[in-house]
Amino acid sequence: MEIIVGKTAGFCYGVKRAVDGSIMQLENSKTSKIYCLGEIVHNKQVVESLEKNGIIFIENINEVKEENSKVIVRAHGVEEKVYQQAKINKIDLINYTCPNVLKIHKLVDEYQKQGYYIFLTGTQNHPEVIGTISYCGKNYKVITNEEDIEIAIEDLKRTSIKKLLLISQTTYSTKKFQIVKELLQQKLPDDINLVIKNTICLATEMRQKETGELAKKVDAMIIIGGKNSSNTKKLYEVALENCKNTICIETKDEINKEQYNGINKIGIMAGASTPQNSIDDIIRLFQI
Repeated sequence: MEIIVGKTAGFCYGVKRAVDGSIMQLENSKTSKIYCLGEIVHNKQVVESLEKNGIIFIENINEVKEENSKVIVRAHGVEEKVYQQAKINKIDLINYTCPNVLKIHKLVDEYQKQGYYIFLTGTQNHPEVIGTISYCGKNYKVITNEEDIEIAIEDLKRTSIKKLLLISQTTYSTKKFQIVKELLQQKLPDDINLVIKNTICLATEMRQKETGELAKKVDAMIIIGGKNSSNTKKLYEVALENCKNTICIETKDEINKEQYNGINKIGIMAGASTPQNSIDDIIRLFQI
């Protein structure tokens, strides 16, 4: 049996920066508590490891009662009001928001101040999207699927706004973004000035492209990543389009090795928040 692991599998730059930074904070702050607002990344194993080593995960900045406490901002970013509340509460925020996400925050803030309506492709309740929305002002709409486009356009028409910005969650499907872009160009009234900024990060595009190419070459695909990981779900969708024998798992314990008897080639791809040891565990499972 041949195991082929995608070259782009595992931690992306933003995730590695956040995880490594969190470990460094633990090492440098032996006597004080280190908090993290939300999951540092969408991977249960990574979160549990950091928690075991001393990071306290919280859901609200107001849970921190001690002044001058250190609170890590996760890779997905947070709402604008969190920075304001941290300042009021005299909390030291350690910002490990992915640089690509920070660029989007700055971008939408600039455009909404210029009077643009904003369409954001992504998942409504995803932490990154929630954070980005907070910089969009009042005139925005989240588009998750093609079905949302008509509703978004109708909402835009109810305003007198003639300027529209289309952007994306960094881990959104490149294929779906292209579909949304083309449909908007077809359906928007002629008097609407549409500005398109593809803010899907390069690492996401490369990973989705490699996943599709790899899936075509193998008999089975295994996608590794957190159950709540947006980019992992997109990889699963891409792989499944090109290889019907595709599964999406978090750990090796979810694999029934016997189901792969007679399989010649297995492709492995992992989400941006998946640690290397999770990939290595699955490789070893098939080498036994």
